[in-house]
Amino acid sequence: MAVLLSAAAVGSAATRGHTNPLNLDPLVQDAYHYFYLLDYPAAVERFERFHAEHPGDPQASALLLDALLFQELYRQDLLDTTFYANDGFLTGRHVTQEDPKIRDRILSLADEAIREADWRLSKNPNDVDALYARGWSRALKCTYVAMVQRGYGSGFRLATKAKEDSERVLELDPEYVDAKLVTGIYQYVVGALPLPFKFLVGFVGITGSKSKGLELLHDVAQHGVMNTVEARTVIALFLRREGRYKEAIEIVRALKQQYPRDFLFCLEEANLRKDAGEGMVAAEAYREVIADGARPGYFAEARLELAYFGLGDALRGQRHYAEAAQAYEEAALTKSTSPELKVRSFLAGGQCRDLSGERAQAVKDYQAAIDAGPSTSRADTARKYLRTPYKGN
Repeated sequence: MAVLLSAAAVGSAATRGHTNPLNLDPLVQDAYHYFYLLDYPAAVERFERFHAEHPGDPQASALLLDALLFQELYRQDLLDTTFYANDGFLTGRHVTQEDPKIRDRILSLADEAIREADWRLSKNPNDVDALYARGWSRALKCTYVAMVQRGYGSGFRLATKAKEDSERVLELDPEYVDAKLVTGIYQYVVGALPLPFKFLVGFVGITGSKSKGLELLHDVAQHGVMNTVEARTVIALFLRREGRYKEAIEIVRALKQQYPRDFLFCLEEANLRKDAGEGMVAAEAYREVIADGARPGYFAEARLELAYFGLGDALRGQRHYAEAAQAYEEAALTKSTSPELKVRSFLAGGQCRDLSGERAQAVKDYQAAIDAGPSTSRADTARKYLRTPYKGN
């Protein structure tokens, strides 16, 4: 459930499903305006105020939790969708740089929201707003546990509880459409698990369906109040995994039109064009993102290392190995680059240096990959190519 949830896009209650009235508060809508600009400090500040104004309310706690969590995921480059477009993130060893203070705040706030929801449910077991807040908070906690701590077992247990809460919401109020986000993601992810994982969960009666998951997500995209943007974002990611690039590009272009200064939506269109085989078109799209990122104030915070890495991939696919290596190395050396992306970038740079006949520089890149993440799967690969030059797949 590593891709569970991002923020809340508040729509019109008159034309969409049911929701907690707190989600329609002007301060919440203002906070999410900044959230979708990726201006997390401004969003967090507003949600902190809203949380203080609504003590003991699990939805207020969950809203703040959402912003704090995704601020941290963005800091660690863990909102890079290329990381989740295949199953390597499940099977490989990765490096993350967990900040204990941020970790403690996120996990503490998640537990606070769950406790608050539990208290309300002890008074009224059919309180749909409390059920929704508890399911959402469990899903957000799952996201941190799975994506940052790589605790897939405990994360899956949280995801299952979140799904059960969301299903209960829909039993009580079928028009509470936003609850279908968690159930839709759960259905798709379980349905898409690699066979060994699917066998293990199926053995204990856990099943899923990719088609059912996409159906639920499309319903949220069309009729949700909070989660229309999230649903479309996740649909695009899942379509990318399915190789349905044209459909995914259409969704992302619509999101980009709605939020033209959201760095991740701009980046994702370039990612999709790369995966669709539009090599040089994608390269130009990455260069455009990089150029916009250099414009003062255009993006609230641009993680340009992600664009440089994508540019490297696009150029590598067109066999422009020397230019690709330069882009990968630029990604690795960008000040804000996370340890995980640094390892990936140096390894890819070394491979491209080998392919362009620059063995001495390739060796330097492989060693830098090992130094950046010595216990990772990619460091093991770098050690292999230190011994024998990379010759391509």
